[in-house]
Amino acid sequence: MLTPVTTSPVLDFKFAALPQDPPGHSAALGHPLGLVRDRTPKPVRNPNLRGLQCLRCDALYPVTLTHDGCPACRREGIHVALRASYLPDSAELMPMPYTSSFALGEGQTPLQDMPELASQFGVARLAIKDESCNPTGSHKDRMTAVGVAQALDFDAHTLVLASSGNAAVSAAHYAWAAGLGCEVATYEGMPATYARQLDALGARRYVFSDNAGRWAFVRERSQHPGYFALTNYRLPALGSAPLAIEGYKPIALECVNEGGLPDHVVIPTARGDLAWGIYAGFRDLLAAGRIARLPKLWLVEPFPRLARVFAGGAINGSYPGHTAQFSTAGATVTYLQWQAATATGGGAVVVNDDEARAARRVLTAAGVSAELCAAGGLAALRQLRESNSIAADAHVVLMLTANATGDPSWPDRA
Repeated sequence: MLTPVTTSPVLDFKFAALPQDPPGHSAALGHPLGLVRDRTPKPVRNPNLRGLQCLRCDALYPVTLTHDGCPACRREGIHVALRASYLPDSAELMPMPYTSSFALGEGQTPLQDMPELASQFGVARLAIKDESCNPTGSHKDRMTAVGVAQALDFDAHTLVLASSGNAAVSAAHYAWAAGLGCEVATYEGMPATYARQLDALGARRYVFSDNAGRWAFVRERSQHPGYFALTNYRLPALGSAPLAIEGYKPIALECVNEGGLPDHVVIPTARGDLAWGIYAGFRDLLAAGRIARLPKLWLVEPFPRLARVFAGGAINGSYPGHTAQFSTAGATVTYLQWQAATATGGGAVVVNDDEARAARRVLTAAGVSAELCAAGGLAALRQLRESNSIAADAHVVLMLTANATGDPSWPDRA
């Protein structure tokens, strides 16, 4: 007997695997929000997941729904996130928090070689890892999928997060498909294309004028039973939920499987979730003997933040700036992104909006649609070649986090 197919209420979204039922609204079922997820499979936690471990001092803590960083380091005045920690298992090339999880077809995105751009920018090989091919159009789906699995594992009923862009859209779709509630703390100027999707999916929007207000809201919600904070809610910033960030690790394996080990990976960066997840993936491959070295990770930012930390600034300082690179705005730096850059011998590259727009024109001419911060990666490559930080014989991968269709800065000025 065939199961009826339920389509998404947002027409420009396509599930890779359709949910059997949309969320219902029967309070009689006893769910705190009256949501039905009886048919959402319970994720299977990896038995080798032993806890969460400090990025700096290696102190081990139990896995919880909250992510407040390492208490031992905080007592020293250092704000450091935790990471997933696994028992050794020779059978696991790249351990993940859940061996059977919630998914909508995210991952396995194409790695597209760009020989003409490689020649134009003076490198031996240039490839674009196109994360716009994920279900909701951005890399955020990888993190959201694992975050939803953790929410289901811990019997949470609502995802809560601070985002006015790709993460909000991803969370709203995945929560809808899993039968979870979703609450999003946004900026006042959230692009209409994103707001319409959240409204259509039943996500609740709460509007704030700055990060402090958004994060305070998420932090308050996270203290209540059943709410799971997907993104950062601490100031100084720590980063998103540690298990969820693990969702980015497979990018490293996909790059190696599809195109061989790159010498450099160029990554648009706000607080470093994506960069650290990619670093962790390559670190796992190195530990398993699958690769002989780590590629250098270059974190691209629209104005100096991590660059100022490398110049001697405090890692928990505030480095405000204005940018049209919507997805990588913000004034904070995290230990996550500092570690991803330093552990691989990479660094921070500042690409302003005009440079990013010029790079987007080059990408558009090459048939590639990119959100502005992702186009900034190509401008960063130019800088790194000019400084000889990337050599002419290098193999480079650019992370295309999302295409231009949802970018409020698109189309560019003539």
